[in-house]
Amino acid sequence: MKRTVEICVLIALAFGCASCGTKTPTQTQETSKPAAPAVPDNIQKAAESDLGSEAEVIVYGDLAKNGKTQALVVNRLKVTPKTAVPGILLTRASIVEKDNGSWREIFRCDEHLKNEKGYLARNPLTDVGSWRLQYEQNPEKGLELYFTPLDKPAGGYIQTLGVLWNPEAKRYETLDPSYKHFLMEQPTLEIPQSQVRM
Repeated sequence: MKRTVEICVLIALAFGCASCGTKTPTQTQETSKPAAPAVPDNIQKAAESDLGSEAEVIVYGDLAKNGKTQALVVNRLKVTPKTAVPGILLTRASIVEKDNGSWREIFRCDEHLKNEKGYLARNPLTDVGSWRLQYEQNPEKGLELYFTPLDKPAGGYIQTLGVLWNPEAKRYETLDPSYKHFLMEQPTLEIPQSQVRM
């Protein structure tokens, strides 16, 4: 009897040791997500210099297919709206470009969309406090941006504005409603004058 108990204990120990280091089918392996590649320090510093310490670099590289390094930078919206909307919710965005060793802002989205020549066409006439941004990287055209006000602008309506690098003008410009043709900037935002005469 004593001998049988000893044999049973030895068999149990042998099975216990044999299972050490092996996984049974019921055990699951944890798969860790690969970490997002770190933004190079010089790009992060350029982003923070442009939009402050809360600046987040969304994408960087030859975004305009013009041979220059650019970075799309945003300040995310701090309060998420009750209704979920796809895209990046932001208060400000910019595109900075490295030119002759220094960084400069070439596009800005805050209350309005602007480039170095002025306000982009189709801008709402009243200030926009927050935007939804959707983007894609077209292998031929470069970075395509789509900005939509989160709230209806006063006296206007919600419309999505397409922004793309214009290789002829060498700057980011808005596209017409069909997203096929570039539209010129305006030096100032003006409320259209009524053509009705009294």
